[in-house]
Amino acid sequence: MTDSRRGLILINTGPGKGKTTAAMGTALRAVGNGMRVLMLQFLKGSWHYGELDAVQAFGANFILKPMGRGFVKVGGAEIDPEDMRLVQVAWAEALQAIYSGDWDMVVLDEINYAIGYGMLDPVVVAEALRGRPEMVHVILTGRNAHPLLVELADTVTEMREVKHAYQKGILAQRGIEY
Repeated sequence: MTDSRRGLILINTGPGKGKTTAAMGTALRAVGNGMRVLMLQFLKGSWHYGELDAVQAFGANFILKPMGRGFVKVGGAEIDPEDMRLVQVAWAEALQAIYSGDWDMVVLDEINYAIGYGMLDPVVVAEALRGRPEMVHVILTGRNAHPLLVELADTVTEMREVKHAYQKGILAQRGIEY
């Protein structure tokens, strides 16, 4: 077992809820330890999420940037070119951030969905993560993490739904789901 410090790759995946929330908890811990965190949300964008307001208290030490439109139509239809363009913009910003030296941790929220929908090549993502600066932590979230990235990651957590309020007809609650 080695005790040398280095940047880790973490994946939060699985069908249960809490993937983004867990990443934010880790990011909050990092900020509390004097680290600078950038969280890029690959698909979120059109709704107002409570976390957008919460991270403002941390100023430049924790930046959260929604990069999408909030909803991507998949299955049976071509992916909207604008959604594809926004994912490419988000990936370009992610690459710049990971390699910039400005951030200790970069959270790629919902990137697993973008990869799963064929909007981003997992090989390109894996190569970028392999070549990143040694001390940069990267967290990837979203269901169905690509096997190539699971293999590359240092820690993979799978969220499993045991039960959810929506099964009883309870709608998403402010402060819990958004």
